[in-house]
Amino acid sequence: MSTRNGTAVLVTGGSRGIGAATAVRLAEEGADVAFTYVRDEVRAKEVAARIEATGRRALPLRADAADPGDAAGAVNWAADALGRLDVLVNNAGIGVLGPLGSLALTDVDRVLAVNVRAAFLAAQAAAGRLPDGGRIITVGSCMAQRVPGPGGVLYALSKTALIGLTKGLARELGGRGITANLVHPGPIDTDMNPADGPYAADQAAQTALGRFGTAEEVAATIAFLAGPEGRYVTGAEFTVDGGHAA
Repeated sequence: MSTRNGTAVLVTGGSRGIGAATAVRLAEEGADVAFTYVRDEVRAKEVAARIEATGRRALPLRADAADPGDAAGAVNWAADALGRLDVLVNNAGIGVLGPLGSLALTDVDRVLAVNVRAAFLAAQAAAGRLPDGGRIITVGSCMAQRVPGPGGVLYALSKTALIGLTKGLARELGGRGITANLVHPGPIDTDMNPADGPYAADQAAQTALGRFGTAEEVAATIAFLAGPEGRYVTGAEFTVDGGHAA
């Protein structure tokens, strides 16, 4: 299996940021790409156009990862629409930051639904559709490895749960040659966390390299794990964080 020979890929949360960069990068390497988005149809169409400009198929799907039916349904839809599914990239995620006492039960439920439950349900559905040698790649966070200050307990909790999910999937599916890996981005310049935002200087200072990363730098690691060179890597965590955890 290779992202260079018409591989079929689903990227959740693929209309912006790391998801969009990943969708385009995998298309550039030869994959047909389905991707989900929640609201912004204009952005989704722009990403689809970039994918199609590479000569590959683009299939955007409006789906809310907080909805368990959508989380699993997107996998089956992508596999049916593309005719197969070789790679799942679990990227959809949200962040709710704030002091512990300020977090409402609704915050807890939604963050865990999107960041944890949706990743589990998508992987569960993908396990039944992936061929031997398929790939499951999940996007975590540098805050699963180091929480640099207060206010991040809920987000860190949700992203740390993905470590156990990834290791469990690696053991569960390894007999079929299906790999499961986790990529932890650090401060990345996206519209959700821009490098010129009000807290950007502090975040950049927390890295060894002293700067924000780009979505394309994270996408490059995901592409490696999805490609032929990544076939013997599973149950692993990859930090693309500029030394945030150093």
